[in-house]
Amino acid sequence: MERRIPLERARRIALGAQGIGGVRDWRRIDRRHFRRVVATVGLVQLDSVNVLARAHYMPFFTRLGAYDIDALDRWLNASGEMVEYWGHEASTMPTDLLGSFVWRMEETRPWRRVRDALADDPKLLERVQEAVLADGPLTVTDLAEPGHRSGSWWGHGPVKTALEFLFATGGITASRDHRFVRRYDAFHRVVPGFDRAAAPPKEEAYRRLLRSAVRHHGIGTAGDLADYHRLHGPTARRILERMAAAGEVETVQVPGWRGPVFLDPEVRVPRRLHGGALLSPFDPVVWNRQRTERLFGFRYRIEIYVPESKRVHGYYVLPFLLDGRLVARVDLKADRPRRRLVVRSAFLEPGEDGTHVAVELAAELRRLAGWLGLVDVVVAERGDLAGDLRRVV
Repeated sequence: MERRIPLERARRIALGAQGIGGVRDWRRIDRRHFRRVVATVGLVQLDSVNVLARAHYMPFFTRLGAYDIDALDRWLNASGEMVEYWGHEASTMPTDLLGSFVWRMEETRPWRRVRDALADDPKLLERVQEAVLADGPLTVTDLAEPGHRSGSWWGHGPVKTALEFLFATGGITASRDHRFVRRYDAFHRVVPGFDRAAAPPKEEAYRRLLRSAVRHHGIGTAGDLADYHRLHGPTARRILERMAAAGEVETVQVPGWRGPVFLDPEVRVPRRLHGGALLSPFDPVVWNRQRTERLFGFRYRIEIYVPESKRVHGYYVLPFLLDGRLVARVDLKADRPRRRLVVRSAFLEPGEDGTHVAVELAAELRRLAGWLGLVDVVVAERGDLAGDLRRVV
């Protein structure tokens, strides 16, 4: 009979697997700590929204506390240890994980914009790839410079389309500069050890990625685990069932979860979780909204693309985790010209102690502001936690 895992224990498993609740605010944080975070989460999602901080900076802050952003940028973009690809959406990941995505490169077919661009210029991909391989790293803007133009075919739209398709199919790779702009380049210059020919077959790649997802989630449904690397759900479930039969993962039950549920047999379960942490909308703990609701009873939606008048909680809302529970959410903005961290709204979850949550949240907001080089925390009036928070911030 399958083991029954209480929901509260499942939460501790999931958060422990994600490296939440450990030591933060080390005296000196260097690339060893960055490696430790990546080993825990597997890959870090990228996103261009910068209203607070770049999405990939926040998971490191959540797990480490204040660190040098420039040092992280140097490690991510210049060490050769990390590479960008479509892992969980656009992601930065260890270079040794890239081989498990070669099947994705090979299965990517031209989307409509690519087909339209090639209809206008059949040699577009060839020309763009040749330029990148010869002169990379190059940005889209670099490729629009006179030295790289060859008639009207080299317009910004077609070039960007070609670069993205070549990146998706593995014809070129990319890194980021300090402005978060993609720089396209040849693999041998960015990740010299990458050998595409040595990549595993698709089914073996799935198995590796699912084993990774089990390790990073600790516990999850087939849908949770497939979502970690954006794998095909039915295929992932079949492979997970084979892995369970082979003893690579354990099948368990969690009350209220539709089975099967898979558990990492090597998972370490924290006895208790304490302390507070803000989670980016792109943190692996909450990026699967259905899983977040199942684990925490916390309905979470990102409202960036919702018209302002229709937003429930705000534009860039971060859940606040306290002692292993999601207890509040805050809409945050870094007002850099005035060096203020602005809390545009603050909402308390039902049943939580507003006074206690406000004190703990205020401490975390001050820590966040200091890391971002901001000197004040300003709380607006919106939300049922705003009053308590304003009194203690």
